[in-house]
Order: sequence, then C-alpha cells, then structure tokens
Amino acid sequence: MFGNADTAAAKVHSKALWTKKSRRIAISGFASIAVAGAVAACGSGGLYGGGQPTHPATGQQHGQQAASHGSVVTARKLPGVGMVLVDRSGKTVYSPQQEAHGKILCTGSCLGFWFPVTVAAGTMPHDAAGMSGTLGTIHRSDNGQSQLTYNGRPLYTFRLDQAPGEVHGNNFSDQFGGTSFTWQVVSASGAAAASTHSAKPSGGYSYPAGGSYGN
Repeated sequence: MFGNADTAAAKVHSKALWTKKSRRIAISGFASIAVAGAVAACGSGGLYGGGQPTHPATGQQHGQQAASHGSVVTARKLPGVGMVLVDRSGKTVYSPQQEAHGKILCTGSCLGFWFPVTVAAGTMPHDAAGMSGTLGTIHRSDNGQSQLTYNGRPLYTFRLDQAPGEVHGNNFSDQFGGTSFTWQVVSASGAAAASTHSAKPSGGYSYPAGGSYGN
C-alpha cells in the first residue's frame, strides 16, 4: 500500500519537473525568436523604415546623392544661342562679364533680378553630358550661400525669364550700386555665347532703387 503511494507521488513529482522544464524551453524559444526578429529589423531599417542607414551624409556623400537626382545645371540647345547651360527647371543660366575672374559683385538689390544658382554647402558638383567646362563652387560672403561656377564664372538665372528656353538676359546691361554689368548666357563650352540676342524687361517689372537699365 505504501509502495503504491510512493510510486504515485514519484510520478506526480516527475510530471511537475517535466512541465516546468517544458515551460523553460518554450520561454527560451520565444526569447530567441524575439532576438532574431530584432536583428532582422535592424538590418532592414526596423522601426525607422527603409533599407539604408539614417546617418547624416558627409559632403562627398551629399554630392553623390545630388548627382543621383540629376545635375544642378545641364546643357541644352536653344534657338539663336546654341548649346548653353540651364538649371534644373530649364531656366537659362547667365554670368556677367564683370565676374569672369570669380569675384562676386552682384549683391544687394542686384539679387532682386539675378538669382545665384546655389547648392548645399559641401556639395561636390558633377558635370553633365555635353558640358566641356568645369563646375565648381564659390562662397558668397554677403549671404553665406555656396554658388555654382562654370570655369570659375559665377552662375545666375534671370527673373524676367518666365519659362524654360527664354533668354531675356543675354547681352543685357544694367547697373546696381554703382557697378555696371553685362550679362551673357553661358555656353556649354564655358565661353560666353556669341549671339547678340537680347531683350528689354517687360510685363510691368522695374528694377529696385539703385538699379537701372543699360543701353
């Protein structure tokens, strides 16, 4: 009688131990799955989304990213002026003769009509197809912007060019702050375009105080 009781008690104890051990195995298994899932999430972007690291880009990385989205300026053939530079929106790019050596003179009220073609600081510009010159940048001391240059010449677009393909600023003369400017489209070769095509501003625009039209 006592032997049967001892045997039954041993069986109950053995079953309890087996149940406890199974629970430990199950918990350990679930923990392993959770860890594996977390590792996989980190490798694929996890909670942050995407498959790439979210570290800030360095100057060189930023330039490579900009290039992957297209060059800031490209070459385009325009009637009457030939192959010239245009910005991402297709607007014609100009540079004044007075800044041919890379010295910024268009400041203050001049910037109300001539818009510097800029890039983020640290960006490494890449030449696009059809461009035989060299893109670079220059730091503007007046506003801190990083402005694109082509063969050393600072690049601008013109306020009166309302649509891609317009060249109202070619061979245009004006004056700001006592400095006279003669603007020309920039050819893909890096030289000033030879065309004499030009146009006076129209459509109700007027230069701000201190600026005037040339002849």
